[in-house]
Amino acid sequence: MENSKIDALLRISDLIGNYLKGNLSEADSAELFSWVDASEANSALFDKLLNEQELENLHAQYTSFDTESALLNVKAQLQPAPVKVHNRSRTWLWAAAASVILCLAIGIPAYLHYAQKQQQEVAAVKQTIQIIPGGNKAVLTLANGKQVVLNGAANGNIASQANTAVKKLADGLVAYNSGANANNQAAITTYNTMSTPRGGQYHIILADGTNVWLNAASSIKFPVAFNGSERRVQVNGEAYFEVAHDKTKPFRVESNGQTIEVLGTHFNVNAYADENEVKTTLLEGSVKVKVGDKSYTLKPGEQSRFKNGVVNITDGDTDEATAWKKGVFHFNDASIESVMRQLSRWYDVDVRYEGKLKERTFSGEISMNVNASQILDAMSFKKIHYTIEGKTIIVRP
Repeated sequence: MENSKIDALLRISDLIGNYLKGNLSEADSAELFSWVDASEANSALFDKLLNEQELENLHAQYTSFDTESALLNVKAQLQPAPVKVHNRSRTWLWAAAASVILCLAIGIPAYLHYAQKQQQEVAAVKQTIQIIPGGNKAVLTLANGKQVVLNGAANGNIASQANTAVKKLADGLVAYNSGANANNQAAITTYNTMSTPRGGQYHIILADGTNVWLNAASSIKFPVAFNGSERRVQVNGEAYFEVAHDKTKPFRVESNGQTIEVLGTHFNVNAYADENEVKTTLLEGSVKVKVGDKSYTLKPGEQSRFKNGVVNITDGDTDEATAWKKGVFHFNDASIESVMRQLSRWYDVDVRYEGKLKERTFSGEISMNVNASQILDAMSFKKIHYTIEGKTIIVRP
């Protein structure tokens, strides 16, 4: 049915509904009665369609739609309602009531089309509710290429490599325990990689006792045991480090073109490929950020920002930098794009933008354990609207 006819039928349905409620203006009344008088078939069809069984038969013609609720809505509109006489006979009023049923009968395909659209919108809301937060998820890739899905593995020994035992201690925690003979040349070239998917985080204790927390969509490559004069790992994404102190072996973290060097300290590095800069935030101790032949020393509370080969040192927001480790989102004048990148990683969804969004910033803190819809609903107060299609959040102005 073409759109113009659908619009015309919906207009007549609206006029009839207002007439039965006694809310029709004189102009609308004239429009309605003109439509009724235009067809001799209205009265004949009235007797047929006023019968409830006939209406049920009409419903059967549209079994390709899930229309039970839509039909009930239609039937509800057919219930007797007080009307104004408008100086016309009671017989004529019944004819007008027949026209209501006729309109609804002819317009049911259009009505059901709109009802189906509404049902799809409800389904989209339900899908939003189902966008649940992430959890402890990671894959451990061993030196021989074998992959262990940690969130499905039982607690206990996972593997043994280069005289180092790999144990899952609890959901969300894996530890490397080096044996007495672990410090040999073979151990240096034995590397493992832990990777978290979107919607996953994990905690690992390296062989030297260093604690590392990986944020969603991140990875760390590390030797199963440390030997030689340094401890070196590689990070993609975001990780929080509590480095075990060992003045004889500096701990070095490589991430997107920079190297962080520490002896023993607490810091966070954000080196996601889709962010426009690499941020290193120091909480305790001291670190050096090296880019090429230049190095920059951070003090607690400072943050380095590495972009396009340039490093800038600023006062850092340690609450914002480490919020994810505490299980919260912390936004400090964050752009809509920055917020959505974080939601995309944690809720394992894609984001698409439609229309031109005004520049808006968001500040505040909210638990990462809530459903995505709660965060998106809060953002809507700044005139940011969203819908859900599958696993894609569509953001509109």
